[in-house]
Amino acid sequence: MLPLRCHLKRTPPQKLLCRFCAMMGKLQSKLKHSTYKYSRPDAIIEERIKTTAFHEYSPAHVDTVSVVAALNSDLCVSGGKDKTVVAYNWKTGNVVKRFRGHEHDITKIACLHKSNQFFSASRDRMVMMWDLHGSSQPRQQFSGHAMVVTGLAVSPDSAQLCTGSRDNTLVLWDVGTGQCVERASVSRNLLWDLRQTRNRICEYKGHFQTVASCVFLPRALALMPVIATSSHDCKVKIWNQDTGACLFTLSLDGSGPLTSLAVGDTISLLCASFRRGIHLLRVDHSSGLELREVAVF
Repeated sequence: MLPLRCHLKRTPPQKLLCRFCAMMGKLQSKLKHSTYKYSRPDAIIEERIKTTAFHEYSPAHVDTVSVVAALNSDLCVSGGKDKTVVAYNWKTGNVVKRFRGHEHDITKIACLHKSNQFFSASRDRMVMMWDLHGSSQPRQQFSGHAMVVTGLAVSPDSAQLCTGSRDNTLVLWDVGTGQCVERASVSRNLLWDLRQTRNRICEYKGHFQTVASCVFLPRALALMPVIATSSHDCKVKIWNQDTGACLFTLSLDGSGPLTSLAVGDTISLLCASFRRGIHLLRVDHSSGLELREVAVF
């Protein structure tokens, strides 16, 4: 019995379980201390520290993640410095498919509405169209910019794609043929006068560094219209869209600049970061409009 007892000491059940979970593409839950600010109804802002359990799933990328977008209520599409576009099931923690074709960092991703198709832009000056259920090769390529592509927008009917670049041009493309429909040169520094609409302009103050992303949150989350922002200061904030009041602040300490936000479903947000991949955040209604980190991949 002595050799058996020694063997059990060397390989405790916890380690065996951890190895098994790693083989399945997941790690055990860990405890994480997150700092956040909560705005009480009496207007007093409290800073709290919450210890929560979260999952570390198989990483979607091996390097910095620069952008994430929601393809549907289960899948997200992301890209980054590893030059790879990844379709990921953020509910199960599994990579669905990897798409390779770009020669440099992925800068932007745009998904076709109610479709399995999406676009990726890159520092290689190219835009590629992919099909989740198609081949690993791009379905369409859009070539014509002289510098990095920094903007993507799909028309409501999904027939046209608009791209912007640091070469100071906007290009309108036909999605079906990949041909340029129209090209326009624009000033490097554009100033749009929103006051001409005569609508109220709201200012959201609170981040200390560059704000990299802003999304409108589903109306089901709160009684008021709310938006969420992510910043290079490692913080995600929820705001009252109409008043500009900051309702909640979640600090993802150690994650580096937060580069992109996407709405996963009615209670979930996806946040891309430089150092820790993609964070899955969930809205907790038990004590107000709070965000908590539940997974990272």
